[in-house]
Amino acid sequence: MTVVCILADPPRPGVVFETLAETSPLSESETAELYDAILRDMLIAVDRSGGDLLVNYRSDDALPEKYVDSNESAATTVGTVVSETLDDPSVARVEVQVGSTFAGRVGNTVTHLLRDEGAQSVAVIEPTTPFLLRSTIDTAAMQLRSNEVVLGPSAGGRVYYAGFTEAIDFTDAFETPAIETLTDRASAASYDVAFLDSQPTIKHDSDLATVIANIRARWHAERVVPKHTAEFIIDTGLYATSEDGLPRIVRD
Repeated sequence: MTVVCILADPPRPGVVFETLAETSPLSESETAELYDAILRDMLIAVDRSGGDLLVNYRSDDALPEKYVDSNESAATTVGTVVSETLDDPSVARVEVQVGSTFAGRVGNTVTHLLRDEGAQSVAVIEPTTPFLLRSTIDTAAMQLRSNEVVLGPSAGGRVYYAGFTEAIDFTDAFETPAIETLTDRASAASYDVAFLDSQPTIKHDSDLATVIANIRARWHAERVVPKHTAEFIIDTGLYATSEDGLPRIVRD
């Protein structure tokens, strides 16, 4: 089985989706709610897949002091989301992230699981990709049987999925464009790389507009949607439109 690791920040205003509150109609509280919704959908997708679920949270020590909640630790915040979302929360390991940078945290997690715990393969994802469904996770696991590295490309050269059966040099491995940097690191180690179909990840308001349009289209067509993310978009009244040929978000 692939150990699927969700690198999650506590869904607090100002901590997650920082730029969306500045560039979209959403407030900081609402962007935190969106992150929370995507995290819940990811937990469900991984739980339903053939992978083992590991949730790595960023601790209070790794957060700016102004975002530390004296009444509730980051561990409690993330743990509550897990326990509220999964029918059997015991299937999920919830552990603190180790490392001062994103690439460092990924590298520490992947290397530890492969070398110290004997995992056959490890995948890393973030709560920024609503359409990462069970089928994609299982497809990636199949590709990891014959490739040392499997990557899921997204807009702007980002990746929404990074899977490994062997560790690479993770130093600055997610430098933009991450899809090319990670591939170069894998190729330097003579590893085979496979690619998943592209999916949108949310970083900018244009990314969110793409997600909104796709979710509303699937909703109207009565197709599968990420439940919690779709409910947030519908309940918040978000729509995608365009202005001067560029995607834009409006709300009713």
